[in-house]
Amino acid sequence: MNVAEMSERMTEDARALVAATAGIAEETVAGARRRLSAALDAGRTLYDRAESKAMDGIRYTDDAVRSHTYQSIAIALGIGALAAFILMSQRPRSRD
Repeated sequence: MNVAEMSERMTEDARALVAATAGIAEETVAGARRRLSAALDAGRTLYDRAESKAMDGIRYTDDAVRSHTYQSIAIALGIGALAAFILMSQRPRSRD
């Protein structure tokens, strides 16, 4: 289950709790319901903003890679070679 699915499930559970307590008129419950509804709305706004920023980053990266294809390939190869070198140097030596 990914973060989006967990967030969606929590939201559904919280909304079900708000609906289940709708008939209870006690001030404590009513205040808790208002705070929970406000927290759900704030959480949704925050999630939407984060998702939008992530999509902007993805679009920017995609445009940069498409504009500078050969440089992107060279950078990826360099990072891969560096990672392989580091991983190989940390590997225990065989005594054969």
